[in-house]
Amino acid sequence: MLKWTIVLAAVLAMSIVAAHPAGAQETEADSDAVEESNIDMDNLPTVPVTEISLRDPFVLPVPEAGYYYIYGTGQPLGELGFDAYRSRDLETWEGPFPIFRPDEDFWGTRDYWAPEVHRYEGRYYLFATYAWEHGPRGTQISVSDSPAGPFEPLGDWAQTPRDWQSLDGTLFIEDGKPWMVFCHEWIQIGDGGMCKMPLSDDLSEAIDEPTLLFNASDAPWAHPFLHDNEDSYVTDGPWLHRLPNDELIMLWSSFGPNSLYKVGIARSESGTLAGPWVQDEAPIYTNHGGHPMLFETFDGQLIMSLHAPNHPREAVRVQLIPMEETEDDLRIKEPRE
Repeated sequence: MLKWTIVLAAVLAMSIVAAHPAGAQETEADSDAVEESNIDMDNLPTVPVTEISLRDPFVLPVPEAGYYYIYGTGQPLGELGFDAYRSRDLETWEGPFPIFRPDEDFWGTRDYWAPEVHRYEGRYYLFATYAWEHGPRGTQISVSDSPAGPFEPLGDWAQTPRDWQSLDGTLFIEDGKPWMVFCHEWIQIGDGGMCKMPLSDDLSEAIDEPTLLFNASDAPWAHPFLHDNEDSYVTDGPWLHRLPNDELIMLWSSFGPNSLYKVGIARSESGTLAGPWVQDEAPIYTNHGGHPMLFETFDGQLIMSLHAPNHPREAVRVQLIPMEETEDDLRIKEPRE
């Protein structure tokens, strides 16, 4: 992990000029949202990335503002609401500041997990997991004019099926149409599923039933989460990515031997969401961390963001790991000696 930190530091040193262009200002949308939420963005506390404790970290670059935003599951797990940080260089972050707080009518009363913020059709959409006291978890979509929030829910319930245990929804656009890819939880079906579901153009609702893409046990590297339950395979944190040869891959997490959290890759043989999906033999990341996503720095360096270690009683840290692509593959970038 130290080697990756050294590599990232070198990469970021080269990108500071691009990350903080002369005269970069907050967008008008940023300013409007800040005023509405009464956040003093000029006097936020600062914290180094090495001290940010977030699970499921999601990084959104906003080039025109010169900022990266990071969102994640806060500590303690399940607190009501989501916060964010912002940074010019991925090393020093400003925050936290609130982006979502539920009103008294919001259905989610616990398990506020895995927020992602996607830019779509000129606005920003928060995909996040919630649960309620008398029913299962689901992914609800909220919207804002700014990556800094505040976000307002679309509809009065999760977009995932109301009677499903679902989590970790992410946005994917295919042939101009929006889809949610999400996990059907192992605690309901045993062998966790990865699913796709079409959304309306405004993302407010599902327009058809979900379709199964694959099960967690399809991956040779995945093992049962519970040693005394052979049917306890976990699917977590899907992230879709196109390689230079236009191959569609999915990064996702599950557990391997000794209950270590890992990141693997699934590949679509058709190059579309429909698959079929074939799992790589070995995971790409094995150091008891996961829930990955990919983003590009302002100068084009591909970074994988994840959390490690995956243990609720340890100091979970954001890991920003430089990646490199070949024409048909993705791997962790090894430091040069």
